[in-house]
Amino acid sequence: MIEIYKDQSLMSRDIPFGILDVQYPDRSAWDLAGFAAMRDQELAAIKSQAETYDRKAEFSEDPYFRYFRKHKKTYPVMAQLESFLLKDRPFPEYNPINQVAFLTELKTRMLTGTHDADKIEGALVLFEAAEEISFVGMGGRDKHSYKGDLTGRDDGGVILTMISGPDEKTCLTEETRHPVYMVFAPEGLAAAQVEDCLNQMEFYIKTLAPRAEIERRIV
Repeated sequence: MIEIYKDQSLMSRDIPFGILDVQYPDRSAWDLAGFAAMRDQELAAIKSQAETYDRKAEFSEDPYFRYFRKHKKTYPVMAQLESFLLKDRPFPEYNPINQVAFLTELKTRMLTGTHDADKIEGALVLFEAAEEISFVGMGGRDKHSYKGDLTGRDDGGVILTMISGPDEKTCLTEETRHPVYMVFAPEGLAAAQVEDCLNQMEFYIKTLAPRAEIERRIV
């Protein structure tokens, strides 16, 4: 399990943060057919909600939606869900380790992140950003933290923020076998909901790789 803790800016705050630290076996031991069948069944069930979907009913009181709106941002999971439900955008056919997280977001509508644990330098420290901190985001894009946003750093600098997403250094590659899946939560979201999200993700992981070794934690 990676070392992870909150600094003083978060110690007294009700912000649960979920972790699944996963050791995948060699790809030859993955059940790709079983995972694809399960994934397609889940996607069909999600797609069936398209006719009755109503953004206001679904998200107006959602704590994630309100958190991103407070920062004048669009909640990305809502945008992803609407692209899939309403715009017929295909589910991305890339690394199955990534697909686990994306499928979890569509299913639970909660925000997740995925990093290569072997590329995290030292401990992961969670804190509330007091200012903009620049970092190199996924794809080499210039990113920065937002004041008041949940942010994480390792010994090399910022590697994640709730709003700006992951950094480039710790993003997954096809060679990654030790990912760490993270479940973000706005302040006040019940830890039980984070647990439920972790359970859903663990089900997907075990469908993909029954021999995967998983450690979990909520901080």
